[in-house]
Amino acid sequence: MTTGALARRLGVAPTTLRTWERRYGIGPSHRDQGRHRRWSPTDVARLEDMCRLTARGVAPSEAARLALSGTRPSKSVAPPGGSRPRGIGSFRDLPLGQVWPESRGLARAAVRLDSAAVQAQLRSAIDTYGVVVAWEQIIAPTLHAVGRKWATADASYVEVEHLLSWHVSTTLRSTVTVPGDEFPPILLACMPDEQHSLPIEALWAALVERGLPTRIFGAAVPAEALQSAVRRIGPCAVVLWSQSRHTADVGVVRALLALEWGMRGARSHPLALPAGPGWESAPSEQPGAGRLTGLASGLALLESLFRTVRTPTSTPPPTPDPDPDPDPTRHGAT
Repeated sequence: MTTGALARRLGVAPTTLRTWERRYGIGPSHRDQGRHRRWSPTDVARLEDMCRLTARGVAPSEAARLALSGTRPSKSVAPPGGSRPRGIGSFRDLPLGQVWPESRGLARAAVRLDSAAVQAQLRSAIDTYGVVVAWEQIIAPTLHAVGRKWATADASYVEVEHLLSWHVSTTLRSTVTVPGDEFPPILLACMPDEQHSLPIEALWAALVERGLPTRIFGAAVPAEALQSAVRRIGPCAVVLWSQSRHTADVGVVRALLALEWGMRGARSHPLALPAGPGWESAPSEQPGAGRLTGLASGLALLESLFRTVRTPTSTPPPTPDPDPDPDPTRHGAT
């Protein structure tokens, strides 16, 4: 294997592999004529052992010594002092199932709380595959596995989930450049009590990656603030994310569908698009509302909708009403 491929498999940065080779002598057994490193199956097995040991809290120098000596890591191995990190074992404890190698590499890095490796894995995935494939095949499966492990292991793995979520959010926001708005944008928001915003952040990044004008308001947007934003912006669609059933409020959808803006005789209404598992058991949508069921399919629907909006033969969208509330302090602005 090449160094880059091995780094993705192990969930470490390539610079980490070079550092381990320089400091601890745990390097590749072969170099080709161009002096490029090539890692044999034996080399890979040693580094996998080292990663398992460091994930259990063993110092890298001791982990390298054990890996090079052929001593197989056991559950009894503990860091100096006789204690192991609370409740954390190997990434193999995560319920990943059948996933891409990049997902396993990301899980390894997250369990070790290796921020640099997590960031490198995420950046490489998005640069290589694009936002949609990276999210559906690599990021989301890892997030779900960590979440399921957290749910069944008391407070264990909560730090893994928080670190991974932070870097996913940071990488999504730093990967794309926001385009200018020439047409009514797509508005993305979480429901008023919904704190989980990563899925719509992925949708935002995928839309921006395709050059579509988008506004995102993130987690827990109050219903009144959302209605005010819709009247001011006049979006071509509003996506409402709900992760859990208790945040899926059909009343918010109905209120949005009742809004209108523009000149008399040419009034416009928003298209409301509930998204997320929270809506699965909600009552049927009102007329004028659809539902997004996945990132790829939802993105295709929104792209199709936006092409319709910006078709030259279509009627130009009416200008949204100005902010009906001229006093910004009324909503807590400073």
